[in-house]
Amino acid sequence: MRKTLRGTIISTKMQNTVVVKVNRLVAHLKYHKRFKVSKKYKAHVEGGDFKAGDSVIIESCRPISKDKKWRVLKKIEKGIKAIAEDTIK
Repeated sequence: MRKTLRGTIISTKMQNTVVVKVNRLVAHLKYHKRFKVSKKYKAHVEGGDFKAGDSVIIESCRPISKDKKWRVLKKIEKGIKAIAEDTIK
């Protein structure tokens, strides 16, 4: 079974690659207070209409390049920027 993560696209400036930011909650070992930790992953995309702000699910895969070890599985919802652009047009 491959590992999957849910995140938000923050960059689409590279060819066939998007940068996805994944947020998670972590508890402090001593004080048990929870806080947000985020990490950025580079994910492979075959075509598709992805824009910054879209929520996506990424899945682990074989290494595609030095930094790319994830691929976009599907788009969950459009981002706020994408919705605003659609209403203007």
